[in-house]
Amino acid sequence: MSNGLRRLLLIACAAALAAQTPGSKPQDPAQAPQPAGLETDWEIAGVLQEIAAHATRLSPELDRIDSRSWIDKGASETYDEQLRAAKEQVHALAAGAAALTRNPERLSAELEIFFRMQAIDSMLGSVEEGIRHYGNPAAAQSLASLQAESGAGRDRLQRYIVNLATEREHEFQAMDREAQRCRAIVTAPKTGKKK
Repeated sequence: MSNGLRRLLLIACAAALAAQTPGSKPQDPAQAPQPAGLETDWEIAGVLQEIAAHATRLSPELDRIDSRSWIDKGASETYDEQLRAAKEQVHALAAGAAALTRNPERLSAELEIFFRMQAIDSMLGSVEEGIRHYGNPAAAQSLASLQAESGAGRDRLQRYIVNLATEREHEFQAMDREAQRCRAIVTAPKTGKKK
């Protein structure tokens, strides 16, 4: 069956279902109740704003780190590469999280933000190790403390992603069941006799 015919079939089924339920009004999506556990758009937008603000605070701290001086002390070039990558990821995180506040239900973008946060944590762990060994241990502790501030936001974002994905799965399953039901109605043999 062609895609055009399938779309027409689904539209016809939707119209038939609407006609079968007189008096029912379509629900405004803005007034639809939120699924249990799924934060509202404005709640998760606030979390994303906090994540962007944290990344913005983290950026100048990373700019103060002089990993080139570590190399002069015998450190691996890898520290410098990781620091540069961490700076790029932090800038991208700040921009991405801020942009996502306008449309927080974009699951792929949410996942990108979450994975970026995990990558930053991993890179900063290595950078902190370099600071402790080749620089100032107090500065390493300060960076670790600043990075730890993102933990609550990351945890809320992770819960939101899981709940959003679960909700999308339920929606797709419901749409699939309805499409199957409509297909059965449309393709059911006619039982009446022609005169």
